[in-house]
Amino acid sequence: MPFYATALVLSDGQETAAIVDVDAIGFDREWTDKILSAIEELTGLNRNQIRFSCTHTHSGPNTFRLQNISEGLDMAVSYMEGLPLRIASAVWQAQQSMQPVRCAAGSGSCDINVNRRFRAPDGSVIVGRNWEGLVDPTVRVIRFDDLNENPVATIVNYACHGTTMAWQTQMFTPDFPGPMRKVVEEQMGGTCLFLQGAAANLGPRRGFTGDCNVYRKLGKILGLEASRIAQEIETLPRRERFVGIMPSGATIAMYEDEAVEPEPPVLRALRRVIQLPAKKYSGVEELQTEADALLAEVSRLRREGTVDEMRLANAKATQAGWRASNARTYFGRESIDWELHCIRIGPIALLSVAGEPFMEIAQRIVAQSPFEHTLVCGYTNGGLGYIPTREAYGEGGYEIEATFFSPDAADKLVAEGIRLLRDVAADTAC
Repeated sequence: MPFYATALVLSDGQETAAIVDVDAIGFDREWTDKILSAIEELTGLNRNQIRFSCTHTHSGPNTFRLQNISEGLDMAVSYMEGLPLRIASAVWQAQQSMQPVRCAAGSGSCDINVNRRFRAPDGSVIVGRNWEGLVDPTVRVIRFDDLNENPVATIVNYACHGTTMAWQTQMFTPDFPGPMRKVVEEQMGGTCLFLQGAAANLGPRRGFTGDCNVYRKLGKILGLEASRIAQEIETLPRRERFVGIMPSGATIAMYEDEAVEPEPPVLRALRRVIQLPAKKYSGVEELQTEADALLAEVSRLRREGTVDEMRLANAKATQAGWRASNARTYFGRESIDWELHCIRIGPIALLSVAGEPFMEIAQRIVAQSPFEHTLVCGYTNGGLGYIPTREAYGEGGYEIEATFFSPDAADKLVAEGIRLLRDVAADTAC
């Protein structure tokens, strides 16, 4: 399926905000800055007003670890250099087609995801399917209608890693968000955006496959549930009025449903940089020596080894590489600047964070949010890195090895997320 950058621009006459949904695994800070700068230059919006999110598909181009590309780097860079203006153009086009709308939100449930922190027979925690683990099946939907109640746009928020497709195929796919959007647009009309949730410890119930039918099926299941929720949302509420009785075989009560024009929602957008506590690193030189040795072994096996030998060596070299890189970058640091972004649309809040928060973090924020509907998302406005729960550090596993945050980071993120939501609700920080 095609890869898209999809944009929605909102304004209440005083504030303007752009929401951008891009089929990509993610971008580092350098490329995120280039994309946001292109949007600013083309549209006149500032960074507080721009929310730039990635679906986190893993079966797309490598857009954030260019140093891992050993062949064809020039083609990868050429592709990347074309993205900022393309993405900015989507926002500009949305600006040109703005029209009056009403909006409302609702939620439902879909079980295409599963906790992915699986305890293997040897006791280690690996990426798999943990059917006993905590999972959040919630689907959150925002519907935007024109003044004749025709859908203009639908936002779908759901938490699940885009890891359905894997090494068994060389096809690029948007993973399940692609067919999900297609289904919603077919069922509802208008444009659909997907906002990836707090998916760090959630994956698809069937994943790491080469069968394209799997991601299409999962996307269709999610799309049909999102469409059901959207169909039930009424952007123009109605008030029931009893008007009389109709004599019949069964005496029938007669009603009129009167439309009640809602108050125009307040729109606010706010960006805040917080400090999350960093992991303590040591032995930086030893980690780099290990990484260099494993890279040399990959080069040898590329010439002399089997495919399986090279795959195993490459996996070890990749892991050692990011451990060494994190240690070099964050050695001696007490904290790391990390971005939160919030868009308020009346009783609806879209709270987003850079990186990959665990599902439980989002649940804690939603439970204490002052808003009727709160959509918590990761993978927004640059920066890649796991934010695990405190409990997960004792269990170990990939996300714990890969994170550059300390066990205190989750609690700090929850507190700062709730504070930002309360500030935006009270309008004290806008």
